[in-house]
Amino acid sequence: MQMNKLIGKSVSADLSRTSPVYRPSSVYSPQSRFIKLSLLLCLLIFPLAGCDILPSVTVNITPAATSSNGTQLNVWNRVATGVEVRNEDWKNADGDDDTVTIVRFDTHKIKVSVGYQPGQPMAMNDWKQLEHPLALINGGYFDQQFNATALVVSNGKVSGESYTGFGGMLSVDSQGSLSLRSLHQQPYNPNSEQLEQATQSAPMLMLEGKRTQFSADASQTRRSVVAIDKQGRLLFIVSPNPIFSLDELADQLVSSDLSIETALNLDGGSSTGLYVNGGSSQIAIDSLAKLPLVIIVKTR
Repeated sequence: MQMNKLIGKSVSADLSRTSPVYRPSSVYSPQSRFIKLSLLLCLLIFPLAGCDILPSVTVNITPAATSSNGTQLNVWNRVATGVEVRNEDWKNADGDDDTVTIVRFDTHKIKVSVGYQPGQPMAMNDWKQLEHPLALINGGYFDQQFNATALVVSNGKVSGESYTGFGGMLSVDSQGSLSLRSLHQQPYNPNSEQLEQATQSAPMLMLEGKRTQFSADASQTRRSVVAIDKQGRLLFIVSPNPIFSLDELADQLVSSDLSIETALNLDGGSSTGLYVNGGSSQIAIDSLAKLPLVIIVKTR
């Protein structure tokens, strides 16, 4: 604004005034000393540079890795008390990749429950509105009538029949102890176990830190996994795009640096869904189908 005012003023020459005479105040003024010093430095530097005496300095800046959609990769971000989130870029054998979301929970800071509404499935957003959770992930398999195909225990209420000789179970007992186990190694015993929460699925992908062997087709679809690492932390792992077969997924888990002890495949495909409420940082991977069965995490 001030510049426009200055330009707008009329300027005329006053020829009656004599031109001012420049008289330096001192030959040793600060400005004069600066100019002399600069010239001296130039005289010293040019010969040294020509002789390659000056050291070369290389600065390497490694930017944080990001996915194709701009998501920061391979960094754990604390989004709530006892909850960390990390994104990784995983590739299948054909070179196709997916940004996989991993949520890690300190089990001392959270409590796990199972939401089950047989015959009355809900969208992930509806489950979120109903439960107000810290996190949600889809549970095990269900049929066309939206009834679970295996045992479910929701807040102490038992439904369905346990898988026998295969699959795995995520459960919470009456003491609040969280467990993820193979039903082949440790079958469910309704006479001796008092479970408050449980969902079953198949197959087990990792046991005792090693990849399991199982029979599965090579179809590639959306995937969701529940796991326990060697430090006893709970993990939710979701691949939201149809990139991995079950064999490829198991290979990714065992080759990762997640220190997984036990991992169970959950119902994938259109059922795959994940929600994390990190306050200002929220994650929402919507399932494509309504769900009668979800795993719920809340603050303890």
